[in-house]
Amino acid sequence: MTAVTVPATITPGVYRQVFGLLPTGVVAITGLTDGGKPLGFVVGTFQSLSLEPPLVTFCVDKSSSTWPALRSLGRFTANILSTEQLGVCKALSRKGEDKFQGIDYEGSVLGTPRILGSTAWIDCQVLSEVVAGDHFMIVGAVKAMEAGAGDALLFRGGKFGDYNQWPTPSAAHSQAINISSPDNEVRSKP
Repeated sequence: MTAVTVPATITPGVYRQVFGLLPTGVVAITGLTDGGKPLGFVVGTFQSLSLEPPLVTFCVDKSSSTWPALRSLGRFTANILSTEQLGVCKALSRKGEDKFQGIDYEGSVLGTPRILGSTAWIDCQVLSEVVAGDHFMIVGAVKAMEAGAGDALLFRGGKFGDYNQWPTPSAAHSQAINISSPDNEVRSKP
């Protein structure tokens, strides 16, 4: 094992470098302005928070110009982008208006935009928002969800990619691992 040197100060650069090692999903958060105009932005922080009740969470930088425009209606759709939607990701990641130009979508049960071709859609009402450092942490109550098709787009180390599943282990290897131990620990059989 290699010894790790801890820097005296955790700089933003070191922080980004270390957390850049963790792959994340690429999710477009979409909603409407007060005037009904579709808006969206991309996050790599979207995740499930609770099964009962069904809750999700994501974080957005406090400097975002899009989130303040979306928060006023109190609802959003999390569009899990597919590997075929790198263009959508880039469009919604840029600054400026008309980020939705050329993006096909339909309305959700909440009226929020569901981007066509996404891997899945989760329609939510904003339950709470917390200031956490330089970000807002949003908690959403899931009101509807639907699986689409395709593989989810991933981001790691400043690059986009997809998930590569390992081959299924051989029967002998599967029998050597007991995944149903009483204390829920994975143990190898002798």
